Amino acid sequence: MKSHPKQDHPKMNRKRYAKKLEKLQVRLCELQAWVKHTGMRVMIVMEGRDAAGKGGTIKAITERVSPRVFRVVALPAPSDREKSQMYIQRYMAHFPAAGEIVIFDRSWYNRAGVEHVMGFCSKEEHDRFLKLCPVVEKYIVDGGIRLIKIWLEVSNEEQKRRFEARIDDPLRQWKLSTMDLPSRQRWYDYSRARDMMLKATDTKHAPWHILRTDDKKRARLNAIQHILDQLPYKRLPQPKIKLPKRSMKGAYDDEAPLRGKRFVREVY
Repeated sequence: MKSHPKQDHPKMNRKRYAKKLEKLQVRLCELQAWVKHTGMRVMIVMEGRDAAGKGGTIKAITERVSPRVFRVVALPAPSDREKSQMYIQRYMAHFPAAGEIVIFDRSWYNRAGVEHVMGFCSKEEHDRFLKLCPVVEKYIVDGGIRLIKIWLEVSNEEQKRRFEARIDDPLRQWKLSTMDLPSRQRWYDYSRARDMMLKATDTKHAPWHILRTDDKKRARLNAIQHILDQLPYKRLPQPKIKLPKRSMKGAYDDEAPLRGKRFVREVY
């Protein structure tokens, strides 16, 4: 893994961000067409610290593309039945078919992070995961799935600021999970868990790439650009589309049946 020093860029203004985002989202639409055309299978794993910006980054990636091609998987805590299964089993059910890009908003790497730090798995289970994960990912890649792994890294100061903003803002309080406050308290435990994870699972066939996210706008743009760089695709020619005229065959007053029906109250 090549190191990348922390950059101190001025924060990007909203107008410049919107312009650059639109251009990248056009390219994502071109990628989408290519994936459907070729039957490519893609899996993107988004991991990182709490409040690192995974949700906003995934939204920027997916807001202009089809959810039938770009599928987001954010699994809840495992049920009792799922706990009895092979650990990777419930994730495999969501792997991509031909013409799909699946984005995991957290993934099997829960075992390397929150499960390990919070004691939800044993030391033996954690050690076994770190040992077998590269083997499983080799099997995934050899099976023809393109696997992209991105770790979102937020600084201590910025994570603190974001948590405080969530506490004070009723529109953001829902983002505070039961794991968020302990993750703030156990910053260095999560750092050591991250270090062990990267050491064991940053492989040639499935490398990790670190995304600095203190500037959310830059992070989202860099994430999209990285994904586009990792996937070879071509812009397909688009057929010219002409909107057909409305046929008058069988014409009638189709507003008449709506008269007297209940309508949504027009407040705005």
